[in-house]
Amino acid sequence: MGIFSSLSRQQKEAVGLLQIGTFLEYFDLMLYVHMAVLLNEIFFPKTDPHTTALLSSFAFCSTFILRPFGAFIFGYIGDNIGRKATVIITTMMMSTSCIIMATLPTYAQIGISAAWIVTICRIIQGLSSMGEVMGAYVYMTEITKPPLRYPAVSFISLATTLGASVALGVATLVTKFDLNWRNAFWIGAGIALVGSVARTRLRETPDFIESKAKAETKKQTKLKAEGKVDKRTVLAFFLVYCGNPVCFYLLYIFFNPILTEKYGFSASDIIYNNFLLANVDVFSCALLTFLSYRIYPLKILKFRSTLFLFFILLLPFLLQQATSYYHVFAIQICILATALDAPPANAIFIKHIPVLKRMTATSFIYALSRAIMYVITSFGLVYLTKFFGYYGLWVVVMPVTIGYIWAIRYFNKLDQLGIRVDKGDIINHKENEIPFLEKSA
Repeated sequence: MGIFSSLSRQQKEAVGLLQIGTFLEYFDLMLYVHMAVLLNEIFFPKTDPHTTALLSSFAFCSTFILRPFGAFIFGYIGDNIGRKATVIITTMMMSTSCIIMATLPTYAQIGISAAWIVTICRIIQGLSSMGEVMGAYVYMTEITKPPLRYPAVSFISLATTLGASVALGVATLVTKFDLNWRNAFWIGAGIALVGSVARTRLRETPDFIESKAKAETKKQTKLKAEGKVDKRTVLAFFLVYCGNPVCFYLLYIFFNPILTEKYGFSASDIIYNNFLLANVDVFSCALLTFLSYRIYPLKILKFRSTLFLFFILLLPFLLQQATSYYHVFAIQICILATALDAPPANAIFIKHIPVLKRMTATSFIYALSRAIMYVITSFGLVYLTKFFGYYGLWVVVMPVTIGYIWAIRYFNKLDQLGIRVDKGDIINHKENEIPFLEKSA
């Protein structure tokens, strides 16, 4: 990590602790998501294929549907108590839910209660992951400066991707070698507990301390006036974060029935296929992270989104012409390589939200985008593809893609206009120059 050589010891320690904690959090969160093809059979009743698809969508969405509620909780904690408290509490919640799932009896043993309990655990994991990832993004954004800010914040995204990849690796071992799946959740619970203890070493961010102090002075009224969140910025932030859930669902959930019905894949085969995709995703995320130090992140996202738009127009035709598993895997790789996502520009979007509203606003918008898009995508595509075939994908994916491209152009325009975000940042981007000019209040 030579690019971080100029960071202080405290900043390097924060990078490490946040990466480790986020890795552990997403390992636990994604363990069930990627083992759903196996665990849904254990905790949910057996039904016809259509009802099974709806139950799977319900179990999947339960992780995300109440995230906006969690955003208010952890947003309040982050904006009033501190960023540090948020990232410690979330890992403790994740550890607790993993312990419950590791010891939970199956549907065959206790009936429908198993389905309800596992759904509640998924909701708890969704709530905790909400405070975790955005809390880590905000924390790292506030303790670093450009151009190191971009890769530093993107390393958090890399940690989430790596956590999901390792979760898939564990799921692969469990299914391929018939190991006890409960051991995976015990491991997840243990490492989440270790992560929460390690994070007690973090210090509060200077931006939060400074802004909190100002709010307690006679300038409080003036600060609130300057701290209003622009509605168009909120919309752009929302549209940017709508891209990831759509692409994630396409990659790891949508293709599962195709692989099962057309190519005879078993649950373990699907998990292994997703494990291969996750490894490619880790490589892609790492590449974008290092590129962000040299290339302005919004340029990267503009290029990727343009490629994705052209690819999604061809997607129904490509799926119709696919005649082997390798054709399907190649399509998945293309989606992954061009996917609509926020990294490596998370820091740019976050710095457009005033400090004392940053945790609440960013967490809520992020959570709302996930909750809405996962519900629309998972349930919507069940019916859209049933009636319109693969062309039903356009109904969901095209509007999201167009909105994403508009949002990236909007944030780029803010930079070009030199929009002042708060008392600590002036955005004044010029071609081939560092896009942020830091200035003390």
